[in-house]
Amino acid sequence: MADAINQRQMRQELVESRAFFDSVEKSPLTQEQAEAVICFDSRVLLVASAGSGKTSTMVAKAGYALKRNYFSPDEMLLLAFNNDAAVEMRERIKARLKPLGLPAERVAAKTFHAFGLEVIGNSTGRRPSVATWVQTGQEQEALLEMVDELKSVDPVFRTQWDLFRLIFGQDLPRFGSEASNPDAWDKQASRDGFRTLNNEVVRSRGELVIANWLFYNGVRYLYEAPYRVDTADASHRQYQPDFYLPDADAYLEHWALDANGEPPSEFVGYKEGMTWKKQLHALHGTRLLETTMADLWSGRAFIYLEHELRRLGVTLDANPDRPIPGRQPVESPRLVGTIRSFLTHAKSNRLSIRELHQRLNAGTAGHFKYRHALFLSIFEKLWARWEERLRAHKAIDFEDMLNLASEFIEQGRWDSPYKLVMVDEFQDVSHARARILSALTSKPYTHLFAVGDDWQSINRFAGADLSVMTGFESMFGKAVTMTLATTFRCPQALCDISSHFVQKNPRQLRKNVKSPKPNVVDPVRIVRARDESEMRSAIEAVVDKIACEQSDGTKASVLVLGRYGRDAANLPSRFDADRVEVKFHTVHSSKGLERDHVIVPRMSSETLGFPSQVVDDPVLQLAMPGGDSYVFAEERRLFYVALTRARQTVTLVTIARKESAFITELIRDHRIRVQDVDGMESDSDLCPTCGIGFVIPKTGRYGRFFGCSNHPRCKYSRNAETNSGRLPDGAERTTRFSGR
Repeated sequence: MADAINQRQMRQELVESRAFFDSVEKSPLTQEQAEAVICFDSRVLLVASAGSGKTSTMVAKAGYALKRNYFSPDEMLLLAFNNDAAVEMRERIKARLKPLGLPAERVAAKTFHAFGLEVIGNSTGRRPSVATWVQTGQEQEALLEMVDELKSVDPVFRTQWDLFRLIFGQDLPRFGSEASNPDAWDKQASRDGFRTLNNEVVRSRGELVIANWLFYNGVRYLYEAPYRVDTADASHRQYQPDFYLPDADAYLEHWALDANGEPPSEFVGYKEGMTWKKQLHALHGTRLLETTMADLWSGRAFIYLEHELRRLGVTLDANPDRPIPGRQPVESPRLVGTIRSFLTHAKSNRLSIRELHQRLNAGTAGHFKYRHALFLSIFEKLWARWEERLRAHKAIDFEDMLNLASEFIEQGRWDSPYKLVMVDEFQDVSHARARILSALTSKPYTHLFAVGDDWQSINRFAGADLSVMTGFESMFGKAVTMTLATTFRCPQALCDISSHFVQKNPRQLRKNVKSPKPNVVDPVRIVRARDESEMRSAIEAVVDKIACEQSDGTKASVLVLGRYGRDAANLPSRFDADRVEVKFHTVHSSKGLERDHVIVPRMSSETLGFPSQVVDDPVLQLAMPGGDSYVFAEERRLFYVALTRARQTVTLVTIARKESAFITELIRDHRIRVQDVDGMESDSDLCPTCGIGFVIPKTGRYGRFFGCSNHPRCKYSRNAETNSGRLPDGAERTTRFSGR
């Protein structure tokens, strides 16, 4: 009862003082914000939505605590993630609270790193030196130097590095999904797939690994060349084995079989197709080599192929410098970026190499253990070289600094004066930062107020671990969880689409985002370019349309958001600068920004499209005990950030037959219409059978019909006249069985 009375008193006092805050903030606090401001339980997690005014809430809470004399300014600490954010927080506190006569200049607002260095310096009497290449953001350059050093003195490392970069740069998807998210189109065969180093388009990622391994080793092959014997009959078309190896006079079939010798359950008739093919080879005396998906996962496939090819007189010539006519391999800087992220998480979570291998053997990162073991072997040598360089420079890195600071606080070597610790952007907290916060607030009568949006957790590469926020109570104890679910940025229709999209991942915290802004018709629009060459003209057309719609004399702001910096090449070179302002940012650098309209180019299934095929690498799960294994988890959150930069509309530009998985999902879930570059309606009916391809008009032996763009993987078709769902009798198309 006393608590209820106190709460009512506090609410009344806040109501009376809101005009005081409002005159400074220039906007009233919402009921959600007011409740967060007056709540001083020992552990509070404030789950914010994009554009909900979380910084204003933190400033108001600091002011309220000072006004009510709950804490002295010297007992308050605000922690931010980078120096710009810390400076902005200090300036806003001074600008908002100093005119109210509050001692705002004495409230500490620091980065975690500055705070950690202060703790170590006060605890030891000697402030440590952070390595120059770490402090200046040159970690990747330093790692690239270490790679070159190791390659020059360690032949095993050199081979492993080249193997991983050329062949194993991408993980294999879930069993049975090896043909999903194709990144290339074969015009000659009129089908999609995956482009190899040798420039063929193969049908599955398993075949892609095999083809690239053969190319790397200089083994000549023909992909899907017709079998030397005519096999076409009433039930079968001409047999085309996966690979023919002319120097061995052997065929190679790659079967979609697991460790139990079973295909995916949805591959109906697959084993019968295998039997027929094997019987053909036995009947005609042709040599058949066989690999399976399980063989790829374990690495046995490569041992087997090397043994069989040598036995058949084929010389393997491993050469990483062989000219590559097809898809370029993973670049060394990109691979080094993954290694740097892995190092950050491993050190933040205090995992040893032995523990990392234990997690590998337990299947933490998925089936492809051979690939992940190869990565760990590379990582172990680079980590050792990294630590050697730190010792040579008598320096530490940021992870060392955070770990040391937390140890000193835990051991009582540094006595914290802080009773209220507030943390901004809590979704980006690493386990090392969380340990500091836990140590800081372990004393009685200390308070932790954490503010973040788990839907915008996009800095895993820098050590962020979403599980710290989603598992808040397990790490910090019983807590009050509050929500800022009112956004002042996006219209409701856009909130509904973006919220539904990001919450597909069950690990994201639930929020029901609401907006008081006027609604917008078609807040998300999709434009399909015919090919890469139309990308810029598609964006120019969108910008022109926005400019033409500005009839009130105001200038519209447009933000072109690229998944990568290279997407800036698609920025329009001409537009009506009197009616529209156009700027480019990568999505990562756009957090905190907002514009009237957002355009996202290259929403494609390519390797460096959106979602990126090289970012959500499952190998990171080895170093993240609380990691998120949901497919494209980080990319999904990044796309949510892109969507929520817009005050009015978002336009997504995709490429025909390379539509991003996110594009098909939005069309399926929200029936978003698709237009071509000229503004005409484009095919937007998703195939009812596979849910991936689009139903498009085609012409066959029996005239016009509608079929799936994902043919021949998907056989869906319907008669143009009768809309019957199939062609006339005898006209059905068949899909051959193979190892995918």
